Amino acid sequence: MNGEPHLLVVDDDERLRGLLRRYLADNGFRVTTAADAADARARLQGLAFDLLILDVMMPGEDGVSLTRSLRGESKVPILLLTAMAEPEHRIRGLEQGADDYLAKPFEPRELVLRIRNILQRVRHPAPGGSLRLGACRLDLSRAELFNGPVAVKLTEAETALLMALARHRGEPVSRDTLSGEAGFSGNLRTVDVQITRLRRKIERDPKFPRYLQTVRGTGYILKPD
Repeated sequence: MNGEPHLLVVDDDERLRGLLRRYLADNGFRVTTAADAADARARLQGLAFDLLILDVMMPGEDGVSLTRSLRGESKVPILLLTAMAEPEHRIRGLEQGADDYLAKPFEPRELVLRIRNILQRVRHPAPGGSLRLGACRLDLSRAELFNGPVAVKLTEAETALLMALARHRGEPVSRDTLSGEAGFSGNLRTVDVQITRLRRKIERDPKFPRYLQTVRGTGYILKPD
């Protein structure tokens, strides 16, 4: 209707549904809620959503089962919420087709960042292939960075920013553009902070960057080999 991403929040906790609805609406999203999987299915029949937020532990059909079922008929992005933070539970959810996983209790700002990152990846799918950055290699299809054979641990924010730079590789990109594409809510300082962190992980000498260069008066540029 108005261009705002439309989210479906599915959780049997009425209080949490209400809190999420208000918080997400205040952050620029349209929000519809459902109390369980059956309610969610009814909503999905009549409305189109940009992303689903599913609680894992629900009575009846749980969030992981619903994710598996929906993946057979839809590519809509899914973010799982759960009180179970053990790796095996997270992996199980991702194996069934979830795009991301957030353990309860969580910081609401992190939820918004994860939502925006998912939506950004959907709008700007990663190209195939890889980029060579000295000793590092950026796998574009998987959005993963490797130093030799070893995977480099990146945060969600670092990954989002690096992939935004990769989409514009060889071109100067403004902080405004990077902030928007990485889902930083217009916070330009966040771009500078994440660039500093990425340089520590990629550059041989972060003080004299070869690959993540500053473009004075503009922003930054990614210059792969």
